[in-house]
Amino acid sequence: MVQVIQFIVLGLFAGVLAGILGIGGAVFVVPVLVYVFGWEQHLAQGTTLAMLVPPIGILAAWQYYQAGHVDLKVAGLLCIGFFVGGYFGGFFANQLPAATLRKIFGVALFLISLKLIVGK
Repeated sequence: MVQVIQFIVLGLFAGVLAGILGIGGAVFVVPVLVYVFGWEQHLAQGTTLAMLVPPIGILAAWQYYQAGHVDLKVAGLLCIGFFVGGYFGGFFANQLPAATLRKIFGVALFLISLKLIVGK
């Protein structure tokens, strides 16, 4: 029961941060599943992707839409690309060793962080 509550709290935390920052919850959930819960990288990433299957972002997106901060046409186009790209990304990720996948994930987060910190 304790772990059930921990997963719900993790999801709540990731959802709040995703809504505030406009980023996917996987940025927070995957590292916690790997380093706090001791999960293997593939299991953490696959579970986090499964977390995204229900329309979980709809309530946060609705808040942005009401404020006039959503371009539905572009969101739809991005969704099409994301749908197809996710299939191929999942296929390629499953061909990699867990340690390599974890390093790729970390480098991606690091580079994105640097760009955001340094600026334009």
